[in-house]
Amino acid sequence: MRPRPPIEGRGIFSGTGLIVAGLAATVVALLVPLWSYAGRPDPASANVLSAATVTTPYGPLSARDRDFVTKVRLAGLWELTAGELAERKGTTAAVRTAGRHLVDGHTSLDAHVRTVATQLGLPLPNEPNAQQRQWLATLDAADGQDFDRRFAGLLRLAHGRVFSLVAEVRAGTQNSLVRDLADDANTTVLDHIRILEATGYVDFAALARELAAPASPVPTPPETDPGAAVPVTPSPGETYALPPATAGPPPATGGP
Repeated sequence: MRPRPPIEGRGIFSGTGLIVAGLAATVVALLVPLWSYAGRPDPASANVLSAATVTTPYGPLSARDRDFVTKVRLAGLWELTAGELAERKGTTAAVRTAGRHLVDGHTSLDAHVRTVATQLGLPLPNEPNAQQRQWLATLDAADGQDFDRRFAGLLRLAHGRVFSLVAEVRAGTQNSLVRDLADDANTTVLDHIRILEATGYVDFAALARELAAPASPVPTPPETDPGAAVPVTPSPGETYALPPATAGPPPATGGP
């Protein structure tokens, strides 16, 4: 029996088959670029990051590294003053002890950040930013237990925000000077967090809400050459007798 000849117009080379094949090719052409670039960084973002990173003898210095150095300097510019206010106005030994820790910690940390800025040629601000000045005004106007609560709340919030930045910079920086500064800042900030919590005035529920909310950007004050950066040091002649840090906030009373 002779084989039957193929039926004309059937198979993949038929008119319908050619249409289907053409549609499939079009779909593949559209999807392949999407698959190829899935998960790749945005070229524009990569270019910006590359342009913001500069070479130094101590390793690449990124924009985040520079922002970190500035923020360490800004912290000292207002937190040392806040610590002196706590030494003078705190109503408990624990609050005044927390103030002393802030003064000592930021005196040392500021000397470190000014050295790093000089070695890297980075300008530094010489005054706190607008939000930090507002916080200082709030503390300056407060007295008694109101001061204690505001001091512990504001300073614990500020340290909580910078603590995460320290961790991010320490984990990712390629610059050895910034890495050492992050180590120093981590030790200082953690000490301050603990001593502020020891006052008994930290409202952890309110703190959690504040930390969960996005922080509003605050412009950096004018910056100056690192050699002209004014050292953050305790006010001359200001000494306060600190009793043992055993007293805490007075217990709440339920009656009138």
